[in-house]
Amino acid sequence: MYATAQPHDPITEVFPDVFLLRGSMHMGRGMRISRNMTLLRHAGELTAINAVRLSHAGEEQLERLGKLNHLIRLGNFHGLDDRYYVDRYGARFWSQAGSRHYSDPPPDVLLEPGVSLPLPDVDLFLFELTRRPECALLVNRNDGILITCDSVQHWGDHRYCSPLVRVMMPFIGFRSATLIGPLWLKYMTPKEGSLEADFQRLLELRFAHLVNAHGSLLRDTAHAATTAAVKRAFR
Repeated sequence: MYATAQPHDPITEVFPDVFLLRGSMHMGRGMRISRNMTLLRHAGELTAINAVRLSHAGEEQLERLGKLNHLIRLGNFHGLDDRYYVDRYGARFWSQAGSRHYSDPPPDVLLEPGVSLPLPDVDLFLFELTRRPECALLVNRNDGILITCDSVQHWGDHRYCSPLVRVMMPFIGFRSATLIGPLWLKYMTPKEGSLEADFQRLLELRFAHLVNAHGSLLRDTAHAATTAAVKRAFR
């Protein structure tokens, strides 16, 4: 019923009460990609974003951090481990309407304009022009932390990517930099449309750091790096 836990690092506190789990996902023979989960803690409660199932030792570490009460799905193509977290921890599940790549579980709360998130200093950013739902979160502390799924990615290294995937990545647009997910962009852009206006709205947000569902954490220079990525994607 559930996908098995894949290799991952220990959970690391990257900012006060912001935790990153760098893990992986098996995609087929010889193909493994990196996959990350973010945890936000407030008043002893944890909110998991871009869920990644943990090993037994990883779950013990998570449970020492606090009680996991909420689970947020940011991207249409993610959700493999959402059902596990809902069943294992009784987490309240937050997702956009129409996020059907993984249709189970159904959302308890829809991520939509005006929704009150379970964290007092976090804002929701909704892409408006994509073919399928996608969103991001802005944590309004530490000069701003942008949490994304597949839209904006930073590849400072290729940890947990298999050798075959590392060879393939440059040929499908995955450079070692901050980028707009090339496969995501191709699929999400409407025919004869553009997502540039969505990304220009995103750049109006104030953030210095980027935590994404693939690749690695980017500190301090995330807004400038995202600006450059948008220019490359839409030139």
